[in-house]
Amino acid sequence: MQYGFYFDQTRCTGCFACAVACKDWHDIPAGPVSWRSVTALEKGKYPHPFLAYLSESCYHCAHPACGEVCPAGAIAKEQDTGIVVVDGDACLGRSVCGGPCRDACPYGVPQYADSESDTMQKCDLCRERVQAGTLPVCVESCPLRALDAGPMEVLREKYGKSQEAVGFVCSRELQPSVVFKGKKITGGSGS
Repeated sequence: MQYGFYFDQTRCTGCFACAVACKDWHDIPAGPVSWRSVTALEKGKYPHPFLAYLSESCYHCAHPACGEVCPAGAIAKEQDTGIVVVDGDACLGRSVCGGPCRDACPYGVPQYADSESDTMQKCDLCRERVQAGTLPVCVESCPLRALDAGPMEVLREKYGKSQEAVGFVCSRELQPSVVFKGKKITGGSGS
């Protein structure tokens, strides 16, 4: 089984509730680390402006590039959920290995805090919540219900199979575990 996310770009207003709830739930201190990010994507120009938001976290890829390049084998997929997890005790830290996991991920997911000795960290799909039968905190915190999570076959049955959204480039090799309802660029050329 493979768990993943659904994101409805047509509903997201860029409120950052998902990112704030994630930081709060996981006790991530203020600073550069954010397991879920929200990006504003502006296109077009007057009189046809366009704005969309992209809420992103780890996509728990079927073939995660971060795990393939980890010299310590600290990044692995859980067999029963497909969630990509980091063993903080096995991770060598930025000062020792330099972060090949971060460089290999096209989505910029693996992160380090300010300290050179910090280990890599990233979204774990709130696996303790998933194991308890509840949704990830980012999903539950979204006031517009733009996020969902669960087994990919259930998400695809419910929302379709689209992996297209403004600002997202799907890596067919890595096979990110995500379904989108992308916002359509309207008016003008979209440039």
